[in-house]
Amino acid sequence: MSRLRRIPIDVWFEPIIILVIGIGYIIWYRSTTFTATEKASLDWANLQNTILQHIKLTVVATVIVVVVAIPLGIALTRPTLKWLEPIAVNIANIGQAAPAVGLLVLFTFWLGTGFRTAIVGLVVYAILPILQNTIVGLQQVDQRTIEASRGIGFSGGRTLFQVELPLAVPVILNGVRTALVILVGTATLSTFIGATSLGTLITTGVTLFLPKLLISGAILVGLLALTIDWLGRLVELAATPRGIS
Repeated sequence: MSRLRRIPIDVWFEPIIILVIGIGYIIWYRSTTFTATEKASLDWANLQNTILQHIKLTVVATVIVVVVAIPLGIALTRPTLKWLEPIAVNIANIGQAAPAVGLLVLFTFWLGTGFRTAIVGLVVYAILPILQNTIVGLQQVDQRTIEASRGIGFSGGRTLFQVELPLAVPVILNGVRTALVILVGTATLSTFIGATSLGTLITTGVTLFLPKLLISGAILVGLLALTIDWLGRLVELAATPRGIS
């Protein structure tokens, strides 16, 4: 019982919300009459492909952002490149400040339509949370801890990987979770530039005035965002060293 009390509330409460919404949607789906267009769009074969494409967009964009933002954030906390930090953060902030649809349309003029353009737009849009959290996470490591590590003979690289990064993990992973949720929501807009996503259901529902299709798209995006956020929380909890969770 005491062990259960130590589990953060969001770890067990979020899946309950996911289950309630999911079961509610299934009950509504089974008891609702759909038009031919709605049936075709919500047919499991089509829906499965749409969901998988949406997940693919999110995962690929996240992997690229992580590979770019975390090493860049680490580099910007090193003394030789620290002066570049405000410049890099401000450049990354441009992607967040710009409207997501406008950003995707601008990249369409350069790269054309489709999956690749959507990935580039999503990467630019989601890089700030991970970059900023990597910098903040490393900066908040106690300088005395770093000096003690160097004092017992650790090199700069060993101190980074065995002391600084483990202590910064909670903050960095929180940034990854934030970026994932942003990407799940923003990926719906990729339908405007020819990339398949759950946004296709939403735009079709709006264009053809099919509210049931619109509701289905919105609920599925919400469920996907909540599920990914919860899985990210589990990873964050598992990766956080004991004593700093």
